[in-house]
Amino acid sequence: MHLRELSVEDREKVRAWRNDPGIRKYMYTDHEITVEEHGAWFARTLKDPTCKYWIIVCDAQDAGVLCLFNIDLKNRHCFWGFYAVGAVVRGKGVGNFAEFSVLRYVFEELKLQKLCCEVLAFNQAVINMHKKFGFMQEGLFRRHILKRDQFVDVVSLAILQEEWNARKQELELRLRAKGII
Repeated sequence: MHLRELSVEDREKVRAWRNDPGIRKYMYTDHEITVEEHGAWFARTLKDPTCKYWIIVCDAQDAGVLCLFNIDLKNRHCFWGFYAVGAVVRGKGVGNFAEFSVLRYVFEELKLQKLCCEVLAFNQAVINMHKKFGFMQEGLFRRHILKRDQFVDVVSLAILQEEWNARKQELELRLRAKGII
């Protein structure tokens, strides 16, 4: 597995992924994203210095998106998110690969001191994955996002650089043993 930077050629593929009901279920965006809406978002994203997007590649197939956003170099923190697509990548450790890769990049390349994320509260599998990597729950935004005409809670999680440093070696050994990194 590896990451490659998002490019213009990925625009329609990413829109199709964002509109996939299996992906959209876990995203803040609930409606069908139009070509025009996605085109405007994509153009902004490619130019925005406070975000960075990659395509996750697994078995030579594009398998998802990993992103950093709200990168704040002054306060040395940012947010992240990811999604994996297609049944062909399920069970191959794509989520673990994405999580380890983003932690290493944020703390070792960007030298930030905190990585944050938000997860819809019903997505317990992803909340548990983040916690296995050392993320701590920092908050709960009650009835925060409207999904299918109902408000849902959002869990706020974060990990600090020193927490990553304390866990990095153990995580790396575990993921290498599984052939994920």
